[in-house]
Amino acid sequence: MSAQHPLTNVSRRNLLKYGAGAIGTGVLTAGIASNVVEPEKTLAQESPVDKDDITPEQALQELLDGNDRFVKSKRKNPHQNYSRLAEIAKGQKPFASILGCADSRVPSEIIFDQGLGDLFVCRIAGNIATSEEIGSLEFGSLVLGSKVIMVVGHERCGAVDATIKGAKVPGRIGSLIEVIRLGVERSKNQPGDKLENACKANILVQVETLKSSSVLSELIDAGKLKIVGGYYDLDTGKVTVIG
Repeated sequence: MSAQHPLTNVSRRNLLKYGAGAIGTGVLTAGIASNVVEPEKTLAQESPVDKDDITPEQALQELLDGNDRFVKSKRKNPHQNYSRLAEIAKGQKPFASILGCADSRVPSEIIFDQGLGDLFVCRIAGNIATSEEIGSLEFGSLVLGSKVIMVVGHERCGAVDATIKGAKVPGRIGSLIEVIRLGVERSKNQPGDKLENACKANILVQVETLKSSSVLSELIDAGKLKIVGGYYDLDTGKVTVIG
């Protein structure tokens, strides 16, 4: 599947005009092009992790700190009350984006101990970067100002396992397998657990795909964005950064 999203072939101004018409969030306006450098400030920025000068490295550390709290059963459950609901009702500024698997055992806000307005989350079986997922994450970073994108795959992923086994699947499930196949092929000669190796290789392939986006790569070059992989252990709840 091609990693190039249609939005990357137009100018930034046209991208933002397209978003205003198609998404209709009320965030996109005629003068929003300046948000490539400084995204529009909202009330959500009053949170310590939403301040203007947060770096991609700090955003990543905030995710890892939250996961550490989750693993140690010391969750703070931040931003999960009605005052936060009212605070972000008219605007959002998530500090991080997640491309995660649709697996019901890997809910991003819980495993990273975050709350309303903190994470911009895309979930799809096999945590694959389709054109639609790429476009969504471009929006989350370019317009909303997310500073880090983590591709979160996990232990014993069923979609990856089905790809390894060459399973014959009905409907459109096969479209997922086609995207995962490259990671499986790359991991074939690695020592150790075959499924774990393939899951991690798939994560890294999706990271590469995201980095090939002209919108995201420009933000990376400007020091405004970081894209990393994360491997989630279903048994312990720990996320380990890879790649």
